[in-house]
Amino acid sequence: MGEPDQPSTARMIDFWLGGEHHFPVDVAAANAFEQAYGPCAPVFRELRAFLGRAVRAMAEQGVDGFLVFGAGVPTRGNVHEVVTDATVLYTDVDPVTIRLGQSILAGSDRAGYGFGDATDIGTIDPAQLHRFVPGWGRRPVGVVFLGLAAFLDDETLTRTLDELYSAAAPGSLLAVDFDTEELAGYPQALAMMGPQFRMRPPEAFAPLLGRWVPTADGIVPVTDWRPEGSPARVPDAFHGVLAARGGD
Repeated sequence: MGEPDQPSTARMIDFWLGGEHHFPVDVAAANAFEQAYGPCAPVFRELRAFLGRAVRAMAEQGVDGFLVFGAGVPTRGNVHEVVTDATVLYTDVDPVTIRLGQSILAGSDRAGYGFGDATDIGTIDPAQLHRFVPGWGRRPVGVVFLGLAAFLDDETLTRTLDELYSAAAPGSLLAVDFDTEELAGYPQALAMMGPQFRMRPPEAFAPLLGRWVPTADGIVPVTDWRPEGSPARVPDAFHGVLAARGGD
């Protein structure tokens, strides 16, 4: 696999998490962003910790198959490393990230990686879906939707989450995060996120979930979602929620 000439958010996050799957172009971009904003590693460690707590909570509800959108690099506490008895299908739209993920998971019989556009579930290979998320549409599964909402407008996001609601079986659970307006005070960093990036005030989050019903934990800063010990003190950049699909 040749070295890419463009940075990837997924590989930048791997760098911030202390991983090994990134390139000099990603490190340069990560350093440039930190010059405009400040240290990012603590923020993304907390987002990854929220992922871990959320998928463990799903597993405790009996979920043993997970579909992950915008999966990034499948290491550093990603889903299959947290719920080790589950099967997991990671998906992304970036071909370099997909190839990287496939190489990392080449020896795994319970985690796979393939193309998948979160806004069009029909883009996922049905064979992969049924292999790694057996019972999709017929039994409860876990859907992980992290790092994506900020790049979808309200209409697209609500439609996408509603389509996932319709496709998933009753009892399925969704983990999703939202970007706050944290970067509003850092215009240089905000400009680096590109024109698609959308910040939202916390009161805007709940309506976007549509028919998905948040657990009693609500939509809260990721550090405050079922913390293990005292919540970490990091900028309030991400809010997270675990939401359930009812029986209609």
